[in-house]
Formats: sequence, C-alpha cells, structure tokens
Amino acid sequence: MKPIYLDHAASTPVRPEVAEVIMKIMSEQFGNASSVHTFGRSAKKTVNGARDSIAASLGCFSDEWIFTGGGTESDNLALFGAAHSRKGGHIITTAIEHHAVLHACRELEKEGYSLTYLPVDRTGRVAPEDLAAALREDTFLISIMLANNEVGTVQPIEEIGRVARERGILFHVDAVQALGSVPISLSDLPVDYMSFTAHKINGPQGIGGLYVRRGAPLHPRLHGGLQERGRRAGTENLAGAAGFAKAVELAVEGQADKHEESLLLRDRLLHGLDRGIGRDAYHINGDIEHGLPNITNISFPGVRSDVMLMNLDMEGIAASSGSACTSGSLEISHVLKAMNLRGDHLSSAIRFSTGLGNTTEEMEHVARKIETIVKRLRNKD
Repeated sequence: MKPIYLDHAASTPVRPEVAEVIMKIMSEQFGNASSVHTFGRSAKKTVNGARDSIAASLGCFSDEWIFTGGGTESDNLALFGAAHSRKGGHIITTAIEHHAVLHACRELEKEGYSLTYLPVDRTGRVAPEDLAAALREDTFLISIMLANNEVGTVQPIEEIGRVARERGILFHVDAVQALGSVPISLSDLPVDYMSFTAHKINGPQGIGGLYVRRGAPLHPRLHGGLQERGRRAGTENLAGAAGFAKAVELAVEGQADKHEESLLLRDRLLHGLDRGIGRDAYHINGDIEHGLPNITNISFPGVRSDVMLMNLDMEGIAASSGSACTSGSLEISHVLKAMNLRGDHLSSAIRFSTGLGNTTEEMEHVARKIETIVKRLRNKD
C-alpha cells in the first residue's frame, strides 16, 4: 500500500483547484499591489478579490480581514495588537493554547501585563465558571482557541464570547484548526479577533489571515508601507491570497461532507483497534462529543510515543505525537499535561488526523499495523 498520511492537523495537501489558481497568478501576475500603474492595479484587484471572497465565506466585512504570513503571525498580531493599544492590564488564556499564543503571552508578561492561564478538564474543555471566576476589573483581553490542535476538543466559544461582550472585554479566538470543520459566521459570533491559516484547509503554506471586528483596537506589529489599511506592512502575497480564498471557499462548501467522511474514517480506525487489540488496550484523549472528528488522539499504554511513531513510519504511516511546532522535542505535550492524564497515557499518546485523500481501507490497514506493533512491543516486555 502507498504511504498513508495521517498528519493533516500539521499541514494538508494543496487541492488541485487551489494549485491551479496559485499557478495562474504566479505565471501571469507580478506587479506590486501598491503600484499605481496597470500591473499594480491588476495585482490590487487580485488581493481585494481574494479578501472579498474570504469575507463572504466567513460572514464578515472585507475591511475586517487582514492577510498575514500564517496562523502564528495572526495570533501574535491579535495579542500584541490588542495589548499595545493600551498600557498594562489583565489577560486570560488557557493552559492548552498553541504555542503561538502561549509564547506571545509569556512575552506580554515580561512587558508587565498580568496573565491568568485557565485549567481544563480531562477532556481538554474549559469551564465557563472558571473563566467567570478569573475575571478582574482590569481584564481587557481573553484568548481561547476554538478547537485544540492536539486532541480536537472544541471550546464553548459563544458562551465565553457573550461573557466577554457583556463585560466590555476584547475576545480573541485561534480558529486555525477549526476552519473547515466548525461552522463559522463571524458576524454572528461575539468575537473581536479570530486567527486563521491556509495550509490547514488544503491551501498554500505561508499565508494566513486575521479577522478584526470593526472598532476593535489593533496596534500594528510590522511597520513600513500602508498595506492592509496600515495594519500589516509588507508587499502582498498575490498567489497566496488567491489560493487561500479558493481554499476557504472549498472548505466552507464541503464542510458537511468532510464532517461525515471524518466520522466514518475515525469509526473505521477505532473499530479496527477494538477488534485487534481490544477497547481496554488504548485510551482516547479528548472530547468525542465536543470535538473535531478528524483529530483522534490515542494513548497506547506500554508503548512509548516515539517508539510507536518510528514503527508506524517504517510501515509508511505518518502520524504525530502532538503539535508540529514541537514535534522535534521529546517533551510531553503541554496540552495532555494540562488535562491531567495518567503518566502512561501521557507518554504513549499518538495523534491521528485525517483529511483529503484518506480512505476507509487505509484506516483498516493502519489499525492492523498498530495491532502488530502493539502486540510485538508489549510481548517484548
């Protein structure tokens, strides 16, 4: 069987329709969108067309969308952009955020801002009452991800957003992992900032976006030109913007089908494991009820994560032990630690994330290979 890619939460293959749009722009357009001549106006039309398309797909105004270099920049722009619009104050986030948020928050702490990191339950979900208890008079910003990139747990964003809106607190949501899997209508959500990236939805790497509600403060991080209405300087990525727009369009249109396909793939994998090693031989980390069906984080007690990944890779199966941003580290996932999992569950967790191109036959094959690996390694002990 050909190699099987089950790491779509890290990055996804570019859809042919998206690649076609990108290549057309790269081969036919090269003007700078800030130039006033014909070539520049043509480039500007491409950028604005992509912006209008994404805004229509996500339910916001075109001037509320900022193109960035990816999800990390989008998170940083939102957090520093909101914080630097004032001096000092209190920020609330969670212990399971992506490092693009957590590391930015650590830097803001060094600058004198006060931070509270909310705990989560054993499924990775935040309790709204914990948020309410953490609120202070000087709380001005809350940052909580929509769906976790390691275990797939979806947070009660609307409920949290209503609390923030009632208190006049700015609310940032990292939706990088959720786009294309969770319905998003920005005009209906009580959110001030929302971060996205293209390469998680079968778009190109190196292009992201940030929704900024009209009236929400945003101090720019990059200085130079007046691109993106003076909020993000730098020559626009024409091909990336056009490819991102096409990827968003396809992701939103195909969301219902993706959900059903993801459920089928997950069920086939789990049923295969039940038959092969038995339900008691593995543990699912996360919230099946409130979670993304395309991300399944599973612990195999007695088999270390790195050993399992190496054996899977030798069988032509690509998975991961957590965020791609920390995959080179042997440190236990901060997400799983925050969920207070058992030690043998922490050390044996594997993330399987499905997407474009995966089949039920592949999932059955993966289950059989896991059965072989687990039985061999456990018998060795």
